[in-house]
Amino acid sequence: MNRSLALILTLITALLLGGCGFLGDAKDETIGWSAQQLYNEAKTAMNDGKYDQAIKYFEKLEARFPYGRFAQQAQIEVAYSYFKQGEVESAIAACDRFIKLYPNHSNVDYAYYLKGLTHFNQDIGIVGRLGDQDPSERDPKAARDSFDAFKELAARYPDSKYAPDSIVRMRYLINALGAHEVHVARYYVKREAYVAATTRVQYALANFPTAPSNEEGLYLLVKSYDALGLADLRDDADRVLRKNFPDSAYIKGTTDAKSQWWKLWK
Repeated sequence: MNRSLALILTLITALLLGGCGFLGDAKDETIGWSAQQLYNEAKTAMNDGKYDQAIKYFEKLEARFPYGRFAQQAQIEVAYSYFKQGEVESAIAACDRFIKLYPNHSNVDYAYYLKGLTHFNQDIGIVGRLGDQDPSERDPKAARDSFDAFKELAARYPDSKYAPDSIVRMRYLINALGAHEVHVARYYVKREAYVAATTRVQYALANFPTAPSNEEGLYLLVKSYDALGLADLRDDADRVLRKNFPDSAYIKGTTDAKSQWWKLWK
C-alpha cells in the first residue's frame, strides 16, 4: 500500500512539474510573432531604455529567424543594448560576432566603432568619471583595445561617419598610453631603478611622440641618466627637453602644476 501511494505521489509530482513547464512556455508572449514584430518590439524596448527586454527580444529573433535581414540587424542592436547596460564582455562579443559573420555589411563600421567605444568607456571607468583619476594610473589594456578598434575603423572605412570621432578618441588614447608609460617610469625613478625608467620613457617617446606626458618623461630621462653617470645622454635629453618645452615647469623647478588633459572626457 505504501509503495502504491509513493508511486502515485511520484506520478502526481511529475505531472505537476511538467504542467509548470508547459504553463511557463505558454506565458511567452512572443510565441507566434513574426520576425518583424519581434524586431519592432525589441527596438521599441531599446528606445525606451528597457535594455533587458530588448536583449531578450533580439536574442529570440536571432534564434527563431537566424537567416533573415532582421536577425542581422538584431545582432548589432543587441550589442548596443549590452553596451548601454554596461555589460562590457557581452557587448564586445556581440560586436566581434557581427564583424566575423558580416564583414561586408553596410553597418560593420558601426560595429568597430561600438567595440572601440565599449573599451573606451571601460578604460575611463566609473572611478575615472567621478573622481580625479589620471588615466596613467589605470590598467592600459582597455585603452589599447579601444585604440586598436578605432584604428581599424579609421583605416578600413575612412569615409565612415564614425571615423572623425574615432580619430579624436585615438588622440586621447595616445596621450593616455603615453602617460601610462611615464607613470611607470616615475615609479621606477622613485625606487632608483633608473635603467628601467629610461626604457619606459624611450618607449613612450618612440611610440607616443605627441603625448603631453613626454615633457615629464624627458625630465625623468635627464634625472635617470644623471643618476647612472651617463653625462652625454643626460645632456642630450636635457637639450631635447629645453627645445621642445622651453617653458617647462620641470626646467624652472615648479612641478606642482600637473597637466589634466584627460578631463576632456569627464
